[in-house]
Amino acid sequence: MLAHVNGAPATAEQLAVPAVVNYGHFTSLQVRDGHTRGLELHLRRLSEGTRVLFGSELDIALVREYLRRAVDGAGAVTARVTLFSLAAPGGRVEPVDPDVLVTLRAPSVASTAPVRLRSVRYQRPLPEVKHVGTFGLLHHTREARLAGYDDALFVDAGGNVSEASIWNAGFFDGDTVVWPQARQLSGTMRLLLERGLAALGVASVTRPLPLERARAQRSAFLCNSGNPGQPVSAIDDAELSVDPELTALLRRAYEGNPLERI
Repeated sequence: MLAHVNGAPATAEQLAVPAVVNYGHFTSLQVRDGHTRGLELHLRRLSEGTRVLFGSELDIALVREYLRRAVDGAGAVTARVTLFSLAAPGGRVEPVDPDVLVTLRAPSVASTAPVRLRSVRYQRPLPEVKHVGTFGLLHHTREARLAGYDDALFVDAGGNVSEASIWNAGFFDGDTVVWPQARQLSGTMRLLLERGLAALGVASVTRPLPLERARAQRSAFLCNSGNPGQPVSAIDDAELSVDPELTALLRRAYEGNPLERI
């Protein structure tokens, strides 16, 4: 794994701060020879998260330059941009200009193996922000696997489906993609899929989706920055249809978004 802080190779002292202090936010993106899809969505996410967590305006051009330096010549990688603070690791009342950590690892390989989800009543703190507080996600994923499932599907206090552990969840009735309306992270992949589906003439709607209604849907899928559509074969004990044509449609919708030069 390669790590840069503020555009230069990271030191052990710098990496110690995000390793032990759980305050910051990030975005992950698939990079291919210096290009990615949805770059403006990732940068907008970072900008919005910085206002919420640090009370400041992010220098988008500088972050893009740091990312460009890190991925230059790296080929195919998964890049993660994390914003944290060396000077104020616990947060401050006054605005803080965050430090920029860019890490690179192997590119994601999108799986199409169907997964079984276990529903759980849970909502991430500040769910609209892709923050580094992942304990709840990992804990509920582990609990789901111990119970014989592959992952967890979160249900809010009102009984509506929101998201999965590190995924947005989508549902398909044969004609329309349905996204749950609940407090959750608005994933970059979800936004790219909505654009791509619209270009293909496939409707997308967002509406409240109670758990029982979700369990009765024809098909479902998970998506995140590394995978446009992992099929869901079951929610709890409710079996869903695994539709290869839907998986292929989601892939086409994603790839319909142009690659952009970082």
